[in-house]
Amino acid sequence: MCGRSTLTKGIKSLSENFSVDHWDFKNLKSNYNIFPGEFTPVLIKEKEIRVVKKMRWGLIPSWSKNITIGNNMINARSETLLEKPSFQNLINQNRCIVFSDGYFEWKIENGIKKPFYIHHHEKKTLPMAGLWTKWTSNNSEKIHSYTIITTAAQKQLSSIHRRMPVILNKDDIEDWLNTNNRRNSITLEKLHQINSRLNFHPVSSFVNSVKNNTKRCIQRVTISETISLF
Repeated sequence: MCGRSTLTKGIKSLSENFSVDHWDFKNLKSNYNIFPGEFTPVLIKEKEIRVVKKMRWGLIPSWSKNITIGNNMINARSETLLEKPSFQNLINQNRCIVFSDGYFEWKIENGIKKPFYIHHHEKKTLPMAGLWTKWTSNNSEKIHSYTIITTAAQKQLSSIHRRMPVILNKDDIEDWLNTNNRRNSITLEKLHQINSRLNFHPVSSFVNSVKNNTKRCIQRVTISETISLF
């Protein structure tokens, strides 16, 4: 699973690297500790152009009566997307790319959770595959939300956690965003073929608190330091 992530790249960098045509907002601050419930930039395709919208992490299905269900829908297993009512219809029309520098996982050893930061070996942005939807509250408030699709972890990461986000190759992004490609078995199959080379290192338990949001969250520490108090 992926329950925390980072994004420090700016609008200019993301626009250039992902051919973004339009942003629905103007400001984007570095975030070293993104947690479920936060709003982050998400890339979708509207009328043949690439648009970035602010969306809440944690999918809120349109039929839901309240927003809290999103806390339990931050990830979606790629293997069962077509079986789950909350996701099967979104595959046809609501695919997205979630921008991230990297993400955190906690490895349990001797009953102690030790945090690790996982990122591209060249520190490039990771285009994570996701699904999104729009939810309307009883007060007519409209919220866009998303979930990150996960798959089995790469071999070198499996000792930390058995799951990881689906990270698309840059050449596959257009196919994923193109919702005319309905239930394309080739597209879904690619969700299991992750070729990005990822590196990881232990970080301080400072990242455990969502109140902490500085570069210290991703700084490498020795294993013994990961259990220090923050």
